[in-house]
Amino acid sequence: MFTGIIEYTGIVKEIISTGTNKSFWVESPLATEVKVDQSISHSGVCLTVEDIKAGSHRVTAIDETLQKTNLGTWDIGTIINMERSLQMNGRLDGHMVQGHVDATGICTAVKEKDGSWEYSISYPEKFAALLIEKGSISLNGISLTAFNVRENSFTVAIIPFTYEHTNLKQLSVNGRVNLEFDMVGKYLQRHIELSRS
Repeated sequence: MFTGIIEYTGIVKEIISTGTNKSFWVESPLATEVKVDQSISHSGVCLTVEDIKAGSHRVTAIDETLQKTNLGTWDIGTIINMERSLQMNGRLDGHMVQGHVDATGICTAVKEKDGSWEYSISYPEKFAALLIEKGSISLNGISLTAFNVRENSFTVAIIPFTYEHTNLKQLSVNGRVNLEFDMVGKYLQRHIELSRS
């Protein structure tokens, strides 16, 4: 479980393909703070640390993960957002994020607003019921507030700190992002579906 508050960015240093899986060596300050078998959010995707060496750690994404996220597009030099799992005695500064990506979205517009930025994102319409005006959305692992919510698009506003300390400064039009919708909405949708059957 995560909060969507990014601690560090990391950089992909090596990619190893084995069958349909891909392993990534990621260099970041977290490599000295985590242990093997711990979970880290990598741009919104919960992955398990498998090995640590020389300021980097290794994680593996299976085919299911590669198909449902933007990890399959990662290359050497890709910058990713990183967050360690939530400590139960800590503050929940963002919102409850599982690290289980629901879909990918596409950036359709970027507007600089004289000190802030707005990103418009399109997403699959089948998830429309899970996003509300001023509701929480995890975008590349970042807890953000959605506005201008439509059936297949929404907008988020980015403050300078978030812009400088995440990989959003590298997101441009047609860029693909990982989306995780609010967990509470998913439980409510499931409850309603079951009560109708």
